[in-house]
Amino acid sequence: MKKLTLGTSNLSVSNIALGCVNMGKLQVEEAREVIENAVDLGINFFDHADIYSDGKSEEVFGEVIGKTPSRRDQIVIQSKAGIRNGYYDFSKEHLLKMVDGSLKRLKTDYLDSFLLHRPDALMEPEEVAEAFNQLQESGKVRHFGVSNHNPMQIELLKKYVKQDLIVNQLQLSVMHTGMMDAGVNVNTRHDNSINRDGSILDYSRLNGMTVQAWSPFRYGQFEGFFVDNDEMPEINAKLQEIADNYNVTKSAIAIAWILRHPAKIQAIVGTMTPERLTNIAKASELEISREEWYEIYRAAGNQVP
Repeated sequence: MKKLTLGTSNLSVSNIALGCVNMGKLQVEEAREVIENAVDLGINFFDHADIYSDGKSEEVFGEVIGKTPSRRDQIVIQSKAGIRNGYYDFSKEHLLKMVDGSLKRLKTDYLDSFLLHRPDALMEPEEVAEAFNQLQESGKVRHFGVSNHNPMQIELLKKYVKQDLIVNQLQLSVMHTGMMDAGVNVNTRHDNSINRDGSILDYSRLNGMTVQAWSPFRYGQFEGFFVDNDEMPEINAKLQEIADNYNVTKSAIAIAWILRHPAKIQAIVGTMTPERLTNIAKASELEISREEWYEIYRAAGNQVP
């Protein structure tokens, strides 16, 4: 499996990561099979958040890793915090408490990466800086980043925090291409020419931040999945056509489309089915052509002026 360097850190991580949002639905032995299969495939990055299954996902993962302590140094664990019940909280007190909770559930002494999970409109960046300093100095967190933030929100944080922000986790899929659309449609009057996110993809490349693509198989915000969706025949036909050329699945091509972008995006895949992950993982070293990339982009309903 191909590796990439996470932001400006020294972390070498698989370009496909396992998102553990649904791990809380598994029994410990089922989770062990998922984790061991991922590691066997070359996946060394596991993405968590304190809210995933109300902490159960971290707990189940921790039960597996806790029984094989030697595994900890071979993997990279990331978690996120800041989302509460109907609101957001980047207060120092909350962030410190949530990291402690994650460490306890994950049965580990440290997080390799910790992200602020969706912007808090009431964020006081000085307070975030204090939390980051305490977490770093205590050895509880080694690297920091954000999720779903725009460039100016990141710049505001960077004015106060001394740590590099190495990651921005953003929604991206074949059917959710907002961060690319405005760049393709510069100087046009198409709806897709509207810059809704402050050129976050270009900003990330300029500032050495790794974009992590979440929900790579969803369309819209949380409407549903596009692979094998009978209401989306055009994109599925194109994915199948290209998948047949490479002898892989449509899902693998959907991930290969993300990985083909020169921004060196890391794809977060949330399947808890080992066989499906095995098939998707083939995308890691598969490089579709420029023409195929644009064919998929157009089949998803996007205009290329």
